[in-house]
Amino acid sequence: MVTSASVPRLVIAAPSSRSGKTTVATGLMAAFAARGLAVSPHKVGPDYIDPGYHALATGRVGRNLDAYLCGPELVGPLFLHGARGCDIAVVEGVMGMYDGAAGEGELASTAHVAKLLRAPVVLVVDASSQSRSVAALVHGFVSWDPEVRVGGVILNKVASDRHEELLREALEQVGVPVLGVLRRAPQVDTPSRHLGLVPVAERRAEAVEAVAAMAAQVAAGCDLDALAGLARSAGALSCAAWDAAEVVSSPTHHPTRSDERPGRQVGATGAVRAVGVLAAVPRVAVAGGPAFTFSYAEHAELLTAAGAEVVRFDPLRDEELPEGTSGLVIGGGFPEVYASELSANEPLRKAVAVLAESGAPVAAECAGLLYLCRELDGQPMCGVLDAGARMTERLTLGYRDAVAVGDSVLAAAGTRMRGHEFHRTVVEPGSGAEPAWGVRTPRRRVEGFVQRGVHASYLHTHWASRPGVARRFVERCRTS
Repeated sequence: MVTSASVPRLVIAAPSSRSGKTTVATGLMAAFAARGLAVSPHKVGPDYIDPGYHALATGRVGRNLDAYLCGPELVGPLFLHGARGCDIAVVEGVMGMYDGAAGEGELASTAHVAKLLRAPVVLVVDASSQSRSVAALVHGFVSWDPEVRVGGVILNKVASDRHEELLREALEQVGVPVLGVLRRAPQVDTPSRHLGLVPVAERRAEAVEAVAAMAAQVAAGCDLDALAGLARSAGALSCAAWDAAEVVSSPTHHPTRSDERPGRQVGATGAVRAVGVLAAVPRVAVAGGPAFTFSYAEHAELLTAAGAEVVRFDPLRDEELPEGTSGLVIGGGFPEVYASELSANEPLRKAVAVLAESGAPVAAECAGLLYLCRELDGQPMCGVLDAGARMTERLTLGYRDAVAVGDSVLAAAGTRMRGHEFHRTVVEPGSGAEPAWGVRTPRRRVEGFVQRGVHASYLHTHWASRPGVARRFVERCRTS
């Protein structure tokens, strides 16, 4: 029997972005799933979109492994949490294999995560413009860090039988086996726009077809048996699987005293109870649908473990918040693409404004921030914040170190968290709100809004790094 600590696993890496990692990783997940295996899908870094394709390929929630947002110590536990009950795991890397957080060495790179997982790496190489040079490229990646074990290569965008022959001959000198050869196949390409691939939620039928095409291409061009054998060579992990109920209830995960409330205690299940009486179960509405696709699965799990009932709703279609909503979470996504439709849903915009005005906890990240503004590109939004938002040509991208400027429904003043920014919009604030975070980018600045029960910010954060955020939010839902 395979235990979670010894689940076979592969990390799919590449020398650079656009080499074909997503095609290979997603196709491999789907091909293994077609063999009847339970496949655990993972993505290195803060990417929200690729995990949606991974979920289609495997029928399981796609999960992120981010050594910057969560810390290296949580990579193994979060991996084991996602891999429970699985036969094999496939981890898609990020950018080039050795590219990580800027100025932080290997931190959060694919190579770093592969070492933390004790997992063999399969290097995907775009061979479209080279032949013998591929050997020098692969040799460099194999030898750069001896602690990273590259177990094989998959050659992508190979033009012909002759091209393949030249590539194989060159790689014989490196001693790294070729585990697959994929020919140029534009039919498996997925459309992109200003922030990357178009999410699954916006093109589900086409995405299903694309994933099926990836699976067929990988199954035809790769040695699945050899890849599965390589996955079985991964070393066992000594850590325990992450558990939302355990971390929410553990005092070691709640360093700020303001998270504690006299007269309350946390039971073994992680549900917060008033002493001697079962506390009311607050209902937390979480935005979803095509406009709000960016969220980490662990957030809902932590909210549930903290004692909340999590209910999904779609701001494009639902004209009311779920009945009995006492807290609201609006994650990231593409409100700029759906500004007209979001604006047209006036009943829901008013319901959000009324909830926020009542002082109920509202947590919004990036797209959620834009939705709470007065307007977005001239289209009326919820008007919770006296601020206007608009699209720009400038991309804001990168990891951030942040500290809470004051107390909010998410964090006490002084709480430190790490986040990630990724947007092409700007928000021009009016008045009536305090900043949410002090951010070092490298320059220092303040960012976001705290107003009554509202915490709105451009920063995407991973609550697994600070489980007290979920507990604090649920507690405020009870008492607001």
